[in-house]
Amino acid sequence: MAKKSSPRHGSMQFWPRKRAKRHFARVRSFVKNDEVKPAGFAGYKIGMTHITVIDNRKNSLTKGEELTFPVTLVEVPNLFVYGVRLYKETDDGLKIVSEKTVKAPKNLLRRGPYAKKENNVELNKDADIVRLLVSTQPEKTNIGKKTAEVFEIEMSGSFEDALNYALEKLGKEISVDEVFKELDLIDVHAVTKGKGYQGPVKRFGVTLRSHKSEKVRRGPGSLGAWLASVRQYRVAHAGQMGYHQRVDYNKQIITFLQPEDLQVKGGILHYGFPKSKVMLLKGSVPGTKKRLLRFTLQSRPAKKTFTQPVEIVNVSLKSQQ
Repeated sequence: MAKKSSPRHGSMQFWPRKRAKRHFARVRSFVKNDEVKPAGFAGYKIGMTHITVIDNRKNSLTKGEELTFPVTLVEVPNLFVYGVRLYKETDDGLKIVSEKTVKAPKNLLRRGPYAKKENNVELNKDADIVRLLVSTQPEKTNIGKKTAEVFEIEMSGSFEDALNYALEKLGKEISVDEVFKELDLIDVHAVTKGKGYQGPVKRFGVTLRSHKSEKVRRGPGSLGAWLASVRQYRVAHAGQMGYHQRVDYNKQIITFLQPEDLQVKGGILHYGFPKSKVMLLKGSVPGTKKRLLRFTLQSRPAKKTFTQPVEIVNVSLKSQQ
């Protein structure tokens, strides 16, 4: 006999379901460790493919055999360090103590009135947190974009060592190798693919009502506790679906590839040919192709799928045309 219980449709964890403010995610908190390095990075999503590897897990039933699983390709060009910001922790949250910047690159000037010359101020070191003000370099990809994104990345390690590292990198580039390595677990912050204004059947998965139902067939069966002037927000109704900010936890970095390793005939569909280093993440991540993804250090405990570097037998380069 069919199960009579019917749990509510649509998670209440995320509310309100409205469009994100911008096309790349805001990182609300950074996870730090004792190593002196940036606590995050960013890259442009290329798409997905699958790879075949030799299973090297010690207690696996398929040890020594070939495994095939999906991976996400992310192009990770170097980030340009535009400035250094120092924050102090107060009862009202973080407050900026001082900031030092260099001359803004051309692609960053497209975004707004950033400094056109170097800011040679003396930093007030009465602070607790060091953050890098970085900008992306989309000209090092083939996505056809000219305007850079700019955001902050917190430094890991002690305050003095972090400040020295930040000042050393000011006006220079940082690469993904300085932040992550193979087999690391990372969190991916992204804005999901937008699907526009959708009805309750697609948005929340409510059941279609009988064709003899009164007036509505694709609407919710009950409006909850009845109050003519107010409709409860928990009731599934039409609205925005997708283009929400989400975090995907504990994605493992399988390896890094050079752009010449991914020369798909005709280019990768809706992306083209990568020009910078490419990171392979196990599984899928939110967002559409060409969208900027932000990465941070692992924030939740989890076991690594692979603990030793894997031997890649094949990376599928079959065209998606």
